[in-house]
Amino acid sequence: MTQTPTAHTPAQGQTKATFTVPAQHPMVTVLGSGDSLLRVIETAFPAADIHVRGNEISATGDPAEVALVQRVFDEMMLVLRTGQPMTEDAVERSIAMLKASENGESDGQETPAQVLTQNILSSRGRTIRPKTLNQKRYVDAIDRHTIVFGIGPAGTGKTYLAMAKAVQALQSKQVNRIILTRPAVEAGERLGFLPGTLYEKIDPYLRPLYDALHDMMDPDAIPRLMAAGTIEVAPLAYMRGRTLNDAFIILDEAQNTSPEQMKMFLTRLGFDSKIVITGDVTQVDLPGGTKSGLRQVQDILDGVDDVHFSRLSSQDVVRHKLVGRIVDAYEKYDSEHGTENGGHKNHGKPSGAKRPQGK
Repeated sequence: MTQTPTAHTPAQGQTKATFTVPAQHPMVTVLGSGDSLLRVIETAFPAADIHVRGNEISATGDPAEVALVQRVFDEMMLVLRTGQPMTEDAVERSIAMLKASENGESDGQETPAQVLTQNILSSRGRTIRPKTLNQKRYVDAIDRHTIVFGIGPAGTGKTYLAMAKAVQALQSKQVNRIILTRPAVEAGERLGFLPGTLYEKIDPYLRPLYDALHDMMDPDAIPRLMAAGTIEVAPLAYMRGRTLNDAFIILDEAQNTSPEQMKMFLTRLGFDSKIVITGDVTQVDLPGGTKSGLRQVQDILDGVDDVHFSRLSSQDVVRHKLVGRIVDAYEKYDSEHGTENGGHKNHGKPSGAKRPQGK
């Protein structure tokens, strides 16, 4: 895109930028079906006048805003050149990254194209990639550090991206096995009253981990790998007394560990292993009066070498857009009312008291 002074507008101080889409890229890949991508850009930059003629796109308006429009189209072309299609969500996230960098809210070291084209794992006809800057930095931290904590609200990809990195590590023979674990803590229910054997009672707590595995691997291969011990999915209590070597270990829902359980888990680390711990400290389902091991460990291990804390926010939610707004609404309510998850903070109640649920 080239930027030149505007010659056809009476307003002073405006700029016009033009961008020619290379012939090998159909305009529909840049503008979207029914101009859906163009409308996203126009909505994000209402003060810029954007026109399309043939394979040429022009933007006129305030120099700073036109420069951002220019950067959006430049980043889109970098993504399209990799063969990856642009979506409305990808364009919105690219614009958000560029605006954050422009406003000084981000250091701007990574560009939207670098974030959106980083492949983690290709499986069953699709590729798993980070979708936000914080997600990319979380994935990069997993590559660089032995222990990584992924802390953030629901829908930010904490567990899913960790699972993708685990499968990638197994396939590239960086590790010999994957171990997936969760504390079996009820969200307002009691395990003892559920029907079935112990395994049948525990299985629903581990089901989300199975679901993610099925997204990333051949479903027919998973039972064989589990039977061989290459993949293990087990409740946290089963980790006690073990030393886990040559493994990629994921502890999910870590906000529901006690401080003692967290210490027990962290000390399972063996040689040539990697640990990723994920959780949402705003959704603790522990009985009243029990401290969350995930909340406490942030103070204990802060600054420890080769331990990294990645923090994600509502801006990193990759589920329905409404999920991010719900997370923000709860945070606002809690900050204004001094509550947790929209309910009264639970201080000093007996361990059997029910806790207001945030799920």
